[in-house]
Amino acid sequence: MVGTERRPRVGILALQGDVREHAAALREVGAEPVEVRLPRDLAGVEALILPGGESTTMRRLIDAYGLAEPILSLAASGAPMWGTCAGMILLARRITDGDEPILPLLDIEVRRNAYGRQLDSFEADLAVPALGDELLHAVFIRAPVVTDVGPGVEVLATDPMGRTVAVRQGRLLATAFHPELTGDRRFHRALVDLIGVETRA
Repeated sequence: MVGTERRPRVGILALQGDVREHAAALREVGAEPVEVRLPRDLAGVEALILPGGESTTMRRLIDAYGLAEPILSLAASGAPMWGTCAGMILLARRITDGDEPILPLLDIEVRRNAYGRQLDSFEADLAVPALGDELLHAVFIRAPVVTDVGPGVEVLATDPMGRTVAVRQGRLLATAFHPELTGDRRFHRALVDLIGVETRA
């Protein structure tokens, strides 16, 4: 658990997506946000958020800026990571349409745009028992779903149709929805709390 006197540095991959919203949420839970655009920006970062966006574009930018290996090295050092929406796709080891994985860290299979187009975006209240009894309001925007999980992956939440939309594997978190767009900070706090926590996965 991170004490209130310390402000851990949490990176946000700042290529696309809700960088400002994640930064504001991190400040609310006592962390110092760091925008990451180049490998040098990862210096001193203790955890990393991979936000939403368009996963194909993000793949191209990650390759163009040489970020893949430094991010994989950061994960190997034990830094917690959390992918939201397209960030979940970035972390997945398998993508259903046959695309090559981007940062294959999380033992899940995902389907991109599983709910349809932008006009099919929706909101729902989800049970997330690992974060407490209160329902969590979730915003889904062209969201992926998890179609398969490996043996070391814990399902944290499912959508109203029973599809997996939030998972955890050791220090890795992924959500198909956007907690940064609501006032609920439990996922941001959970990421910060993983810093320094021993885990077997």
